[in-house]
Amino acid sequence: MRVLGIDPGTVTCGYGIIDYRGNSFRAVTYGVIRCKPKMPFEERLAKIFTGLEAIIEQHKPDCMAIEEAFAGKSIQTALRIGEARGIAIVSASKVGLPVSQYAPRLVKKAVVGSGGAHKSQVQKMVQVVLALPELPTPDDAADALAIAICHCHRARVEALKNGR
Repeated sequence: MRVLGIDPGTVTCGYGIIDYRGNSFRAVTYGVIRCKPKMPFEERLAKIFTGLEAIIEQHKPDCMAIEEAFAGKSIQTALRIGEARGIAIVSASKVGLPVSQYAPRLVKKAVVGSGGAHKSQVQKMVQVVLALPELPTPDDAADALAIAICHCHRARVEALKNGR
């Protein structure tokens, strides 16, 4: 299974693609789509959309996993992140990719074992799970990889429940 993980944002949108076979993980690629903060908002959304389209076309994931929206800093920030989430979801649905959504605490718990883990702990565990030679950076890319790993764990649990 090839999973595209997305950590949505309108200035920095993290992505990470992993392959999951049996019980082993392999990082395919990861990074961020960066937009200038002063760029008009609609241009940022368009850049994220075209960037994700290119990533999907090049790497052909089987599904997308994306972080659920949360109201952390402000309602305005949550709304902007929600709009970036919508763009990412549309980029997946346009090519028929199923999309799963995960709460940030669930992602941290799946990767680190604690829903209250710090970003540095998530980065380190992503490095360990994917056997990366160095910490995945920036944080947004590490979070996207963590979201993809969480999806694989959840998919495995569901498969076991269904006797597959």
